[in-house]
Amino acid sequence: MQIKPSASIRQNYSEVSKLCKTTMEPVYLTVNGEGDLAVMSIEAFERREKMLNLKEALLRVEEDRLAGKKGHSIDELDAYLTSVIHGGTSHGAL
Repeated sequence: MQIKPSASIRQNYSEVSKLCKTTMEPVYLTVNGEGDLAVMSIEAFERREKMLNLKEALLRVEEDRLAGKKGHSIDELDAYLTSVIHGGTSHGAL
């Protein structure tokens, strides 16, 4: 984690941008020593968004499992995906 005063973004945008891109971590900006903003590269932001979306999806599946909802076996999923890949018509089978 990098912490910089907010003036650094105004005075050294290129340096802060490069730091964000090379570390793939947010840079925290402060005003009067207090946290104010976090900036990060678009690539790092998109990666974090994908990770959060995946975690949310996994949490929903786990909640369904704990609630007793029936899932699909690996064999059922494999057969469905094979059917879809090879042009089968059972797209709604699962």
